[in-house]
Amino acid sequence: MSWKEAAEPVLTRMPSVRRPEGHVPFKRKLGWTAGVLVLYFFLTNVYLYGVNIGGADAFGQFRSILAGGQGTVLQLGIGPIVTASIVLQLLGGADLLGLDTDDPRDQVLYQGLQKLLVVVMIFLTGLPMVFAGGFLQVDQQVAASLPGGAMGVKWLIFAQIAVGGILVLFMDEIISKWGVGSGIGLFIIAGVSQKLLGGLFAWPGLPGETGLIPTWIGLVTGTAENTPSLLTGEGIQYLLLGGGGILALVTTVLIFAIVVYAESVRVEIPLSHARVKGARGRFPVKLIYASVLPMILVRALQANLQFLGRILYSQLGSGMPGWLGTYSQGTPTGGLFYYLAPIQAREQWMWWLAGTAQEPWQIILRVLIDLTFMVVGGAIFAIFWVETTDMGPEATAKQIQNSGMQIPGFRQNTGVIEKVMERYIPQVTVIGGALVGLLAVMANMLGTIGGVSGTGLLLTVSITYKLYEEIAEEQLMEMHPMMRDMFG
Repeated sequence: MSWKEAAEPVLTRMPSVRRPEGHVPFKRKLGWTAGVLVLYFFLTNVYLYGVNIGGADAFGQFRSILAGGQGTVLQLGIGPIVTASIVLQLLGGADLLGLDTDDPRDQVLYQGLQKLLVVVMIFLTGLPMVFAGGFLQVDQQVAASLPGGAMGVKWLIFAQIAVGGILVLFMDEIISKWGVGSGIGLFIIAGVSQKLLGGLFAWPGLPGETGLIPTWIGLVTGTAENTPSLLTGEGIQYLLLGGGGILALVTTVLIFAIVVYAESVRVEIPLSHARVKGARGRFPVKLIYASVLPMILVRALQANLQFLGRILYSQLGSGMPGWLGTYSQGTPTGGLFYYLAPIQAREQWMWWLAGTAQEPWQIILRVLIDLTFMVVGGAIFAIFWVETTDMGPEATAKQIQNSGMQIPGFRQNTGVIEKVMERYIPQVTVIGGALVGLLAVMANMLGTIGGVSGTGLLLTVSITYKLYEEIAEEQLMEMHPMMRDMFG
């Protein structure tokens, strides 16, 4: 008996959101999307019962891409979904699953396996976070008022976290089937947009740092407190790198421009219909062919490694080997986990300005490791992404053949079309994945508005651009129903 036959009774019975039986009107899709987004914002403000608010965030600077909120019901964010996707990408890339995504039965098994893995990851991430890592501190007053004491409160906290993780899973599925775009992308946009708006407009007195616009108003009017004179070197440094945030603004605008430009760069392969004379089209192979979504997988892998390091340190303390990692206030300062930690701010590598405790060669080595990890990881996960989402040369050739199109000057044969696609898709996939990894590291090193990570900003711009394209396509289909029938 194969593993598919053994697991089929479980995987086919996993709860799921019912698919729409017919066409969902665009306005209804927008309604479902807006409703889920409102629910997401609501849940990120529902704090866990029995937890002392104000503890360290388990995911730290990775929160921009893992979404959710520290100390809330959505403590795990999209982390379990992304980690489960990493496992499936690796298993699929190694061809260990033996699933044919063109087979409806295997599609059901794949979706059920993904949900089962998400539940497993909720346990593997949530349990250490509550019981081992010390990331969520128990409120002693609540513990004294409940019969189970501190241990009972911990299980109650974990139950809330688990419910939040399951809700995120089904919210993502609702948007994928009934809304516009994907839930994961929408949640990332929501979290990053909050930080960007806060970094621009947050007024003095509100939680967090003052936004750029109020800071500039204070500098111009002379009402800003504790700021150096702009006529001095210290003042210029403050304006460029400090609260003035000019470099962060330039980096943010530059990332926006580069991503939008890269999305428009493409190789267009001409197509013509085999039976309808004069019917022509083009198949675009974009520079960022695999999109920037594989970057979520790369950064999530780093986040899980850092999470593992924090757990080991919380359990071993001073007994943790120095080569493995040394920590100060929950932040790695040496050892393997220090070098594997991504650069998240200018202060972490500008040793001549920030006065870091590490030697320059240690910082340079860490930057090179982060750059290699992101560039190579971006290329590898882009390849896995293309193959598992039916965007590879073989799957694309079958789609073109089934649509009745062909490449002018070539025989109408799947193998011939596949060979033409192999000239472009693999190379563009690797180049695009490496380019996105490079941009993410550079944005992190230079800093962005609101302290948004470079990866989070890249994801937000790219997902928003694709969301705009999808909305435009939906509107076109609404205006011309015959096109919907043509494209299925």
